[in-house]
Amino acid sequence: MARVVVVGGGYGGVTVAKGLDPFAEVVLVEQKDEFVHHAAALRAAVDEVWQHTIFMPYTNLLKNGSFVQGTVSRVEGTTVHVFGREPIEADYVVLATGSSYPFPAKYSSSRAQVAKARLDQLHANLRDAKSVLLVGGGTVGIEFTGELASSFPDLEITIVERESDILSTPGYSEELRSEIRSQLEELGVRIITGTQLAYLPPHNVGELGHFVVHTTSGEAVEADTWFQCHGARPNSGYLAGTEYEARLHPNGTIRVNANLQVVGSDRVYAVGDLTDVRESKRADAARQQARVVMANICAQIDGGEATHVYHPTKEWVILPLGPTMGASQLLDADGNSRVIGAEQTAEIKGTDLMVSVIRAQLNLP
Repeated sequence: MARVVVVGGGYGGVTVAKGLDPFAEVVLVEQKDEFVHHAAALRAAVDEVWQHTIFMPYTNLLKNGSFVQGTVSRVEGTTVHVFGREPIEADYVVLATGSSYPFPAKYSSSRAQVAKARLDQLHANLRDAKSVLLVGGGTVGIEFTGELASSFPDLEITIVERESDILSTPGYSEELRSEIRSQLEELGVRIITGTQLAYLPPHNVGELGHFVVHTTSGEAVEADTWFQCHGARPNSGYLAGTEYEARLHPNGTIRVNANLQVVGSDRVYAVGDLTDVRESKRADAARQQARVVMANICAQIDGGEATHVYHPTKEWVILPLGPTMGASQLLDADGNSRVIGAEQTAEIKGTDLMVSVIRAQLNLP
């Protein structure tokens, strides 16, 4: 039976591993001891109940394959090297290591217990804070604003965005920006655009400590804590010094062809944030890419060719502002964009944040 090593247990990696489990010997290698549902991480940052909800065990994911908790040091050909273990030889490798992002949107710790302890401290700090600064007015900054405003209605919130408007990602419509901006104004959020901080606050993100900073345009911002809501970086450091380094872009993404094979390697694939596919890095995109990879590997196992192609979609986003507010830009059956408001956004994602979907994928009750 062919062996497939999946490096990374995020949304894309879990989808590949589970989908190939009946057809191959699957080994899932993941640095963290539990799956982290990052789509709900910002709710967990403000709600103590949710901090236990977003961490889920890998125990039930694979019926035939195996889960290895460990840190990959490098990949050579189709051999995966894991610190403290014997190298894992594979017939196929899927690189699904995702990206890093500042706390609390993502967690760097490999142990869920440590991440939960950091969240406990954050909850205590937010309860004592009277004002907060969010640096970045993209989807993370906007969604975090909604969570903060919902849990701490008296909290003064300031967003500083260096672009000329919030949600500056190409493909987001003016209608979406206008609807979100209107809701932010309703919440009393101060929005400063077209400038950036002249210098960083004197405290680490999430720490409690009053400060005043200035933007490059001279505006003063006073707050008790702050968060960096930008700066995603693909996790590709383990490819440095290997044959795959030449296939990395300066931003850390790796070159893939239309079949999602790493360029020059017909048995090594990549999915999710790690790829250079031209679309925003979303969990649903990673899962869709994973399905293409599954189909191609199954075809190769059966003696065929990798002919399944991944087609990026137009930009769409579900953007809750807490459990009851927000807006979304969706695609209709013809691929045209349409914007929906708070009520429908809450129905889709605002209340549950897709937790039930992820638990079902991990075969958890």
